[in-house]
Amino acid sequence: MALGLTEASKLSNDILLQGVVETIVKDSPVLQYMPFIEITGNGLTYNRENVLPDIDFYDVGDTWNESTPTFTQVTANLKIMGGDADVDNFLKATRSNIQDLEAAVIELKAKALTNKFEDTFIYGDSSINTKQFDGLRKIIDTETPGSQVIAAGASGASLTLAMLDELIDAVKGGKPDMLLMNRRSRRKINALVRASGGMMETDRDKWGNFIQYWDGILIGVNDWILDTHVVEDSVETATTGGDCSVIYAVQFGEGALCGLTSPGHLTVEPVGSLETKDATRTRIKWYCSMALFSNIKAAALIGVQN
Repeated sequence: MALGLTEASKLSNDILLQGVVETIVKDSPVLQYMPFIEITGNGLTYNRENVLPDIDFYDVGDTWNESTPTFTQVTANLKIMGGDADVDNFLKATRSNIQDLEAAVIELKAKALTNKFEDTFIYGDSSINTKQFDGLRKIIDTETPGSQVIAAGASGASLTLAMLDELIDAVKGGKPDMLLMNRRSRRKINALVRASGGMMETDRDKWGNFIQYWDGILIGVNDWILDTHVVEDSVETATTGGDCSVIYAVQFGEGALCGLTSPGHLTVEPVGSLETKDATRTRIKWYCSMALFSNIKAAALIGVQN
């Protein structure tokens, strides 16, 4: 069963772990809403639906034609993600009266983990770095049909609301749960809506932060989506040297885009005192990956210019 990272942390009585998870989730719209499936083993092999079987009309006595759906077998392997946080014992003893130094250092390590996950969620490529999982860009570009990649123009174009509608329509079987973009693209959407005489739908998340919706779909901001993509002949060829960005539409869930994790999800492990220096170490680690169970549950609008 898929379970969100926040809900999973509630199953633990570890206050430090719950604090780390809250820090991670608060800074990441993806981790707030994407559910995770716990898997036993080092990976998950699943069948991704390609083509549905045929259905036809028949007269009485006709011979019925048999047809079956086709699938592509995909394997998503768990990857090891994490880092160590060392706190000098002298500083901990002499300065914790002003601020809990150990808690501050662990919080910064948790934020660094959030940044790494957000970046890998978009640009992860196991063919370049075998230690990381494949991100959304590679999955959509190489593992889904061309209809899931929409080009704003042959070499990029300014965003329009009609382009957003086309992106949303590319996700089938229900509307996307999130439109994921960088801040420049969000500013452009706000400007387009205001120019049309409308206002964006807004709300607050559980931490009191303002969130926005377009057509009832949450707008998520990812600060790692670049503005320097190059688009040639309706294909995103590079991430440096251009002036284009990408907007992703994703549907979350066990039949759509879902995270994968080892049992227990993220862990915070006190390593203890170190031999080579007067410090105490805490290790934050997570065996994680992600899987797109149906190729029509995610789409990308490429070539988005300012």
